Amino acid sequence: MSYNIPDNLKGLSTTEVNASRAKYGWNQLSDNHKSTWFELLVDILKEPMLILLIIISIIYVFVGNYGEAVFMFVAIVAVTAISFYQDNRSKKALEELEKLNEPLSTVIRNGKVSEIPTHEIVVGDLCITEEGRIINADGRILHSNDFSVNESSLTGESFSVFKDSKSEDNLVYGGTVTVSGLAVFEVTEIGKETRVGKIGESIKNIKEEISPLQVQIQKFVKAMAIVGILIFLIVCLYSFIDSGNLVASLLNGLTLAMSVLPEEIPVAFTTFMALGAWKLMREGIIIKRSSIVETLGSTTVICTDKTGTITENSMQLKYLYNYATDSSYDQERFDESI
Repeated sequence: MSYNIPDNLKGLSTTEVNASRAKYGWNQLSDNHKSTWFELLVDILKEPMLILLIIISIIYVFVGNYGEAVFMFVAIVAVTAISFYQDNRSKKALEELEKLNEPLSTVIRNGKVSEIPTHEIVVGDLCITEEGRIINADGRILHSNDFSVNESSLTGESFSVFKDSKSEDNLVYGGTVTVSGLAVFEVTEIGKETRVGKIGESIKNIKEEISPLQVQIQKFVKAMAIVGILIFLIVCLYSFIDSGNLVASLLNGLTLAMSVLPEEIPVAFTTFMALGAWKLMREGIIIKRSSIVETLGSTTVICTDKTGTITENSMQLKYLYNYATDSSYDQERFDESI
């Protein structure tokens, strides 16, 4: 595609591009560590309820109650498999979404217009943006033609803003969308130094809190562990004094302590949360952790920003009113109103 670009805009040379990249890096946020399948499995097994189930299963083996031990191990495997599958599927879905944020970008280099992957943009590049294109770096406008940009993703304002090289605000920002016209801008910030990049970096610093159910379960596990240990010690000591048989005393203490632990509760909790996450994923909702299901269910207030920041910033005609006939029509019946 040909662009009506002034001849004086030549862009960077290959040498200048390499020098800029060596100094400022790539046009991408700092690489986030991507969890492997083993790390996903470890995170699942670190859940307090699963830890409790594993401990109970091991104790059943030592006690000799192999039927209960097998049941518990099967429950652990089933719940872990469901959680692992949906966590792995969520990971892949998020990776696919990340790919959508890296389209090709149009730049001027060595006096020629070419398209490059967005992450290869460097500071000093001359980028071309036109109607419908996402701006992929912060920069200063050098040339424009009837150029306007939608900055709702940063400001929340739904109206587009007209800018040119002579206007007071001649800056463009990554993550915004060109509404009309064309502009050539010189890149001044890339990656995490852009406005949207700084927002992303600040979000990464937010502390991740555990869900209300996890808090209650941790308290439950600690309380049951303390009660079980006390019962075990008391019964073991009494049985040893009475019989003098250490092995039998240990087994009696473990058996009675195990009867105090309601192992069905953690099995039910983990199963229901895993199935809840599975059902939400079938509806197209990405669930990163099974515990989110319980948190979502206990939500009472949802706070959202104004239109444009977290929405599509687009309007649709849903109903039509015909004054002449005093009738209302939904989208499926619009043709009848004509």
